Amino acid sequence: MRVAEIMSKNFPFIREDELVTKARAMLRSHRTRILPVVNYDKRLLGIIYRRNIMAITSSVSAIRVKGLMENPRLVAVLDEDGYSVAKRMVKLDEWYAPVVETKENKLYKGVLGLENFIAHFLKTGSSKLSETLESIMSSEIVTCSPDDEVDNVWRLMQRKAFAGLPVVKKDKLVGMVTQKDFLDSGAVMPTFESKKGRYKSPPKISAIMKTSVISLKPSATIRKAAEIMLNKNIGRLPITDEKNRLVGIVDREDIVRAFLYV
Repeated sequence: MRVAEIMSKNFPFIREDELVTKARAMLRSHRTRILPVVNYDKRLLGIIYRRNIMAITSSVSAIRVKGLMENPRLVAVLDEDGYSVAKRMVKLDEWYAPVVETKENKLYKGVLGLENFIAHFLKTGSSKLSETLESIMSSEIVTCSPDDEVDNVWRLMQRKAFAGLPVVKKDKLVGMVTQKDFLDSGAVMPTFESKKGRYKSPPKISAIMKTSVISLKPSATIRKAAEIMLNKNIGRLPITDEKNRLVGIVDREDIVRAFLYV
């Protein structure tokens, strides 16, 4: 399996001299987690993550993409072995890798995401799909409360490198909050703010979290979780017991890892 066979070839990208406000609009409209950055020859220069956009306020909205982009931690090449790239992605905790034609010319060709591997594994009909989530879920879970302040939770997510957190009240799952929720809410994170802060009364997580959460039981199959992730464009699924108590979480990386290390 080569990268070119399973990658997303029509993944949106942005040019280096575009405004960051356009990048923010594209991330919202396309519901993507990253944007590859290219020059006018369509050569890959960098990458914009949702977390980069969250630091931008209206007072600095004239910033160009090239002033905010990061160097990709991993770049895939069209003819590379897909399994090899997947292992590197899991090792680096990277859900996406921009794809170029060759390492020499760096011509942008698309993006390889963990969802591409999940779709491939579903097509193969592996026996691994029938195993339960209990065998792959993470039971050490970081959570937040509906009453937590938005900026404090954002700092926690940045520090732990989490893209989303379960929201728990009295030991029961009551919602999820993700980077997309922060972005959609228009909340501005404090990176470029004054010490006094942007809000007189900081907003709570309850104001931006999603309460209609899809959860699964530990006895559900890997196939079930994989299908939901693809069909709903969900990155992680909380695992609950019969009393709706949070007992674990499964994300795309857990699914891919299960197939890579059978």
